[in-house]
Amino acid sequence: MTLLDYLRRVGKKKKEVIYPFTLDWMHADMHSHLIPGIDDGAKTMEESIALIKRLHGHGLKKIVTTPHIMSEYYKNTPEIIRSGLERVRETLKEEQIDIDIHAAAEYYMDEIFLEKVNNGEELLCIHDNLVLVETGFINKPQMLLETFFAMELKGYRPVFAHPERYHYLIQDKALQNELMDRQILFQINLLSLTGFYSKQVKQFAEFLIDQEKVAFWGTDCHNERYLDMLETLNRSSYYEKIMNAPVRNRLL
Repeated sequence: MTLLDYLRRVGKKKKEVIYPFTLDWMHADMHSHLIPGIDDGAKTMEESIALIKRLHGHGLKKIVTTPHIMSEYYKNTPEIIRSGLERVRETLKEEQIDIDIHAAAEYYMDEIFLEKVNNGEELLCIHDNLVLVETGFINKPQMLLETFFAMELKGYRPVFAHPERYHYLIQDKALQNELMDRQILFQINLLSLTGFYSKQVKQFAEFLIDQEKVAFWGTDCHNERYLDMLETLNRSSYYEKIMNAPVRNRLL
């Protein structure tokens, strides 16, 4: 019996390779909450700068931070967000942290958002006409498809934030197929691959990767705890795969 035959017989596994953790392959992050004090993300300027510095240290060259705009909780406006962004930029300059930072928003899809779209109100874009949108996690909004259609009529391209976290979508194969057929852009949270949210969320994220349906990656960074867990991403069996996937972050 040759050595090769023996190894085949005993089923010896190939040694697992653990790659160093880095975000330079992503180039740009387009989902985070780093403007202090305006949503559930960074609370102070000191916290905001610490998070940005840490992300920059992992290889990010650009950040498009996306504060929540939710009619009942976070009543942010383009003016509030732009003002906060300028304060962050000024502090980064003082701290000599050289990173390209911009701001858009993560819009909650409800009746009021649909009114904003239909009325032609300004929507903050990640890049060009790309607008980040989210829903609740449990129940499918009745106006989900109507809102996507209304956005498209106004010339916007919806980017669906963390679809792997929506329980209604995980359970509705027909809706999954409909959104994919309509070429709705999916943005997956990197933390989903670490099991940060749940095993079910992790599995659905992996399914979407295998189906090549991921357009964008995001850290969805809110605080230090998020980054602590993010730094375990290189232990994921999908880490090498996502580093080599053709995602659009590099085009931002």
